[in-house]
Amino acid sequence: MRPVTLDSPGRGADLEVRITAPTAGSDLPVIVFAHGFGQSMTAADPLVDHWTAHGFVVVQPTFLDSVSLGLTPDDPRYTDIWRTRVDDLERVIDELDTLLAAVPGLPGRVAVDRLAVAGHSWGGQSVGMLLGARVLDADGRPGEDRTDHRVKAGVLLSTTGLSRGDLTPFAQQNFAFMNPDFTRLSTPTIVVAGDHDQSLLSTRGPDWFTDVYHHSPGARHLVTLFGGEHTLGGIQDYGSTATTDESPERVQLVRRTTTAFLQTALGVDPDAWAAVAASATEPVGRVDSQ
Repeated sequence: MRPVTLDSPGRGADLEVRITAPTAGSDLPVIVFAHGFGQSMTAADPLVDHWTAHGFVVVQPTFLDSVSLGLTPDDPRYTDIWRTRVDDLERVIDELDTLLAAVPGLPGRVAVDRLAVAGHSWGGQSVGMLLGARVLDADGRPGEDRTDHRVKAGVLLSTTGLSRGDLTPFAQQNFAFMNPDFTRLSTPTIVVAGDHDQSLLSTRGPDWFTDVYHHSPGARHLVTLFGGEHTLGGIQDYGSTATTDESPERVQLVRRTTTAFLQTALGVDPDAWAAVAASATEPVGRVDSQ
């Protein structure tokens, strides 16, 4: 169902959300998904369809940077969008019961305490803050702690890494908030990265997108996609032409590993992750755990 709208005074536009849910089942866990830069609530259909087919309810807000809203850098809200994204995620979690009540037949079938967050690219940084990551200021001091202890698990897809003087000049000027500190990200999390994902925002190589796995206490698993670029084989919406590394096999590995991780982390199937880990090396990727 879309859009489900939350009144948002002071935001400049009401918060619109898409909800995708199984037609049957009860005690359904919830994933709140954060899209990447410029996308919207319709992002990540190949993942959303797989997650809902395996018993998850997926809730997807549209953030202010979405091209569908038409904000420009001249808008006074623009420089603070990274914070507004986190505010929007918190608002969605606060109002989950209200949102779910808008879907006929769904109320009473959802276990809102079985809550995960997932995000791709900028969306990964956004949900990462709910998992415990913080943003360092220009002097290297950690900013506000936005950890949300209602969130029990996280999925970070192509999520930007540490900034140690290696952001490109463009990124430093326009995205200085991409300076995360992962030392307090302790919520159980799975990280997915492509080993050919060369960002235009960093002078480092594709390993930049694995930093959260190596520098946070909560990141339990790293899925590395061989030949994978930023869209991880094509996880964005079906109508997108942005994929540069199209591979149904890579997408299927992302689907399978993230689903199994969430099933185990949220107490749906304690054995799901062990079954995936038993085949940790695949032709299109590798799974590491710590």
